[in-house]
Amino acid sequence: MLRCQQLRPWSLRTSPSVRNTLHGNRLYASTTTTATKKAPIDFSSVEAKWKAKWAESPPFKGLETKDKPNYYVLSMFPYPSGMLHMGHVRVYTISDTLQRFRRMSGYNVLHPMGWDAFGLPAENAAIERGIHPAEWTVKNIEIMKEQMAMLSLDFDWSKEVTTCDPSYYKWTQYIFLEFFKAGLAYQKEAVVNWDPVDKTVLANEQVDHEGKSWRSGAIVERKKLKQWFFKVTDFSEALLKDIDLLENWPERVKQMQRHWIGKSKGAEFEFPLATPTDTVSSLKVFTSRPDTIFGVQYLVVAPEHPLVNKASLPQEHAKSVLDFVKGLEKKQNMEEAEESKKGVFTGLYVNHPLTKENIPIYVAPYVLAEYGTGAVMGVPAHDKRDWEFCHANNVVDEIKFVVEPSIKEVDKKLDYSEPFTAQGILTDLSGPYKGMKSKDAMKAVMRDASKIGFGHGATQYRLKDWLLSRQRYWGAPIPIVHCPECNVVPVPQEQLPVPLPLDVSLTGKGGSPLARAEEWVNCKCPKCNGPAKRETDTMDTFVDSSWYFMRYTDAQNTSLPFDPEKASARLPVDIYIGGVEHAILHLLYSRFFSKFLLKQGAYHAEPNTKPGNGEPFNILLTQGMVHGQTFKDPVTQRFLKPEEVDTTDPKNPKLIANGETPLISFEKMSKSKYNGVDPQTVVEQHGIDPVRLHILYKAPPSEVLEWEDTSIVGMQRWLAKVLKLTETVGNTTTKTTSIPALDKMSNEERDMYRETHMTIKQVTEAMSTTYSLNTAISDLIKLSNYIHTSSVQASSPVYQHAVRSLVTMMAPVTPTLGEESWETISRNDEEKSSVFTQSWPTFEEKALEKDTIDCVIQVNGKTRLNITVPVGTASDATTIEKLARDTPQGQKWLGDKPIRRAIVAKNGQLVNFVI
Repeated sequence: MLRCQQLRPWSLRTSPSVRNTLHGNRLYASTTTTATKKAPIDFSSVEAKWKAKWAESPPFKGLETKDKPNYYVLSMFPYPSGMLHMGHVRVYTISDTLQRFRRMSGYNVLHPMGWDAFGLPAENAAIERGIHPAEWTVKNIEIMKEQMAMLSLDFDWSKEVTTCDPSYYKWTQYIFLEFFKAGLAYQKEAVVNWDPVDKTVLANEQVDHEGKSWRSGAIVERKKLKQWFFKVTDFSEALLKDIDLLENWPERVKQMQRHWIGKSKGAEFEFPLATPTDTVSSLKVFTSRPDTIFGVQYLVVAPEHPLVNKASLPQEHAKSVLDFVKGLEKKQNMEEAEESKKGVFTGLYVNHPLTKENIPIYVAPYVLAEYGTGAVMGVPAHDKRDWEFCHANNVVDEIKFVVEPSIKEVDKKLDYSEPFTAQGILTDLSGPYKGMKSKDAMKAVMRDASKIGFGHGATQYRLKDWLLSRQRYWGAPIPIVHCPECNVVPVPQEQLPVPLPLDVSLTGKGGSPLARAEEWVNCKCPKCNGPAKRETDTMDTFVDSSWYFMRYTDAQNTSLPFDPEKASARLPVDIYIGGVEHAILHLLYSRFFSKFLLKQGAYHAEPNTKPGNGEPFNILLTQGMVHGQTFKDPVTQRFLKPEEVDTTDPKNPKLIANGETPLISFEKMSKSKYNGVDPQTVVEQHGIDPVRLHILYKAPPSEVLEWEDTSIVGMQRWLAKVLKLTETVGNTTTKTTSIPALDKMSNEERDMYRETHMTIKQVTEAMSTTYSLNTAISDLIKLSNYIHTSSVQASSPVYQHAVRSLVTMMAPVTPTLGEESWETISRNDEEKSSVFTQSWPTFEEKALEKDTIDCVIQVNGKTRLNITVPVGTASDATTIEKLARDTPQGQKWLGDKPIRRAIVAKNGQLVNFVI
């Protein structure tokens, strides 16, 4: 039995030669440009010190109690490529910061990590390098775990899952069988990419832009094969309707989900063939515009439609039609045909029951067999695509306009040189419906069509069933046995997992590698005990990732995928963090799985749990990409390598060859642009806490982050300033946590207390509501500057409260410096503790109230001075006038001149005196 984790352990440090063999020396060349300077703090020593202490005594160990609420922070698990990139650093820094904040706020936090470990890249690596996919995967996991440790990320590794481990995919197979029992997993023929040289199915990513196989170079063909599907369309309405429950998802992601599901209301019409064939007597079509039914001038069917065969086609047209379809099997030709709207006449007709006309039937690749009925009606006058197809194929001599602009649109006349696609008034060509508005005509047409059996109201979805079959080795085997007597037989639960055999030859040729593993393929039928064969397709990796967040809740369970009570206590995930590139399929399939498993009773929805209805993720935080700085030759536009640019002065880079200034931009990181950044190099140079700060401070989480490291030194200096502030507290002999009442504080203390609590309020909101972590860091920097310049003494409990609050709020972002700073504060305390055992500070509403406000004084509309005004007199123009005249600037601009008019605005924050 294959078990990923039990292969030989491998360490980055002990096996650099193997690592270089697998990955090359670096994934990207480092573009770190900052000249090496001595950091104000020895960050590497501080990090090493606290990592050693955490290893001995984990900061959050033993903090979970039954009386605390649960909170589930999840970042999308990675594919184990062996190299973290800056996008990983960003998403995991965000999730780690939020989970530390939640723990300090009194929650039992689940913050797990695992590996999306099946998939094509490992199989390709095995073919190219002669290493088994399992070994490749495990080695990469070891590397990436070490890199994560480097980033001071606090994951609960006791919950770790690896999708290629039999202890995980056993339950993936179990869930597949649950779908099968419910009638939601089935087989049917589907079109795939076929390499005619290697005789194998190719994924879309294995086909290049010219439609050629990436491996053999052959033109890829489209071929029908029997494939496994999940009937996700049974959940179309629930998946669409419940998007409205996702209040904490980005609107653009919800719109992408709505568009992908694509609900359309309209009518389904059935056109009888003028000459029925042995297999087809009529064609069903769906339309969202039944008011254009009199404008139907042709029908188009998909190349794979049952009508398209030699027996059904007229003899004089069969060859041309079948040759056309055969040509479409070449992927690149098919794409060109779609672009040009090319089609071919079948020689067949349908009868239009309302107009009694015979309508020609065409074949074209833009009609998809698996979408709707595999046939569409052509209304060239009122649909842009139909208009283009009609003209490209010379379908009719005259186009029939059956709808025209309404009378109210007096400025709009019907332009017969282009289609009219809006609703309007039906023309004389619409028979009994002429003069009717489109909206009314739709109802009338559907009513009358239903009476004669020609049509009925219908709803159609763009969403298609999920094709999950993969003719690959490195994936979860589909737990099905094919028996000549019993047909399709599910593998009994007690025989799970169906393991992947280790002794498989991976050549990339000749179809599924599992089909050649005869000892594995040949088995006994679980039903009749006769000779049978295993299913040789493996599952799409989206299946693995559609339920992993549930397994995290009970990762060691050997009896079920997860305990219903444990899962119910944790689900839905409170906040899910990951790239927007997964906004459609991964999230849609996860929602599908979650709703199905709720329906099956695998877990239950806790009362008052948002969003409800089996939705798996409450808050979705989609982080933007990290772009790298690129340099281009200003003449040739060639991307420049780092060693070709002198960045001694980061603000004024020069080409080493000729001293010219290169073109500078920020673009998606890639090898070809030489703009990638190696996280390990950046961390080694600057320290992990400054890097974490920098990556959160540079941009809001949802926005693109333009990476440049010249300003990391500012983060280093700020951390040094905070540490210096903590030393003032640590060195003072007067320590107290007893804060005096507001009316017992000095004015300076009251101002500092207010600034502290305003910062607590703002940072708490950023961590729990807005997730604008960049502004949270900005607020912390502002507070530290305030403390640094204040005249309040370090012996003051208000000063000590401010510094303690600052360090506590800083700790989730900068864990090692947070611990170091807290240790400095607690230098003389009898009991030493971790900053992460401290409660998150809370703000007092009363502390935020001001006794005075700053008032801007304008004279004749021009700003002349600022004064401080007691809150109670902020709207009293007479008092403000007196206070203004009592200042030197007020005397200069007002003197003894009479005030003609005083305009008080913004609750006393702005006053304009007209003199």
